[in-house]
Amino acid sequence: MNLQRLTELAAAGAVNELELLSLEGGFYVLRALTGAGPVTLSDEHGQATRLRSTTEVRQLLAGWPEVPCMLVQQVVHDEMCGQRDGPIAPLRVPLSLSTQW
Repeated sequence: MNLQRLTELAAAGAVNELELLSLEGGFYVLRALTGAGPVTLSDEHGQATRLRSTTEVRQLLAGWPEVPCMLVQQVVHDEMCGQRDGPIAPLRVPLSLSTQW
């Protein structure tokens, strides 16, 4: 979904939460959680938009309505060591879109 359509959904109150997925390689992918399911921000070619920093995300979403945002990162230590039994949930940290700190 492109930024314009995602902005329209947010303005209509259809975005419940944003997830900023931290991926290997030092980039992020923005995903919106809606009533219809998760939607990934895409570029003009339909590819997931790669964002380079949380600052870039804040600049991209400047002027958006207040929507909860979570930084989501897999726990690499658990994946490498593999010592825990059962599913391993990712680390979820609240991220402010209005301020850096």
